[in-house]
Amino acid sequence: MGVTPRGPLSLPPGGAHWYVLGELGYPPPDTFLPSYQKASALLDELASETGIPPERTVLGGFSQGGVMSYALGLGARRARPAGIIALSSFVPTVEGLELDLARPLPPIAIGHGTFDPVIGVEWGRQAKELLEKAGADVVYRESPMPHSVDPAFLAELQPWLLSALPSPAEHRSPKVDRF
Repeated sequence: MGVTPRGPLSLPPGGAHWYVLGELGYPPPDTFLPSYQKASALLDELASETGIPPERTVLGGFSQGGVMSYALGLGARRARPAGIIALSSFVPTVEGLELDLARPLPPIAIGHGTFDPVIGVEWGRQAKELLEKAGADVVYRESPMPHSVDPAFLAELQPWLLSALPSPAEHRSPKVDRF
């Protein structure tokens, strides 16, 4: 099952956002934390309604969506997901958000454009280094492109996604009548 929530904020120049843009790497807590709480509640509701637990859920996103995926997947007191996909993103530092980088960490796939003028490739490299030092299994790809998603990396993520999810024998979800 795929779920693609939109950021709750509508800001210029247009589109949905998870937080107001501020200093790169440091989203402002007054807009980031309420969105984080809404996304956390959504994940908890989905797990309850579908019977699909966090350990069978992969979080992923592009740009701010990837930032939120890092926060939700690594947030202290949040259940660990099966994996995290972060495209053209950074691991956020936000006052009031505590990240848990203790092992075991989920597998993480990071993709970033080397010509990204919005979130420079150094942010992807920093995330890779941070997460590998913490013991995460990281797949990292750079592509010669701007702030966008590389279709070739998406194709590579298909088998990665299957390997990140525990097999049905490892985890049995309860049968759900809804959806």
